[in-house]
Amino acid sequence: MPHTYEELKKKTVAQLREIAKGIESEAVQGYTQMNKEHLLVAVCKALHIDLHEHHRAVGINKAEIKAHIKAFKKKRDEAIAAHDHKQLKSVRRTIHYLKRKLHKATV
Repeated sequence: MPHTYEELKKKTVAQLREIAKGIESEAVQGYTQMNKEHLLVAVCKALHIDLHEHHRAVGINKAEIKAHIKAFKKKRDEAIAAHDHKQLKSVRRTIHYLKRKLHKATV
């Protein structure tokens, strides 16, 4: 039964140890003493599973959003220099919104 990283990550330590018990590999040697974090890495290594899946931005132009963020960071620096707190708050919220939009699209 093939496993995925996300599937293994949701399992308990006991379940991971049960999976490791059936694997004959040096990567899982000493699995009974490992905590979940180390056990997860060892099982993934033994089963040749990628630890990190590559994210794809779906439905957005990632480069365009990053360009907007860069432009707003310049505006933020100008607002800091001018001591314009109202503008600063507005620009920071916009940067936060754009970063969240980017993050949601890639997860």
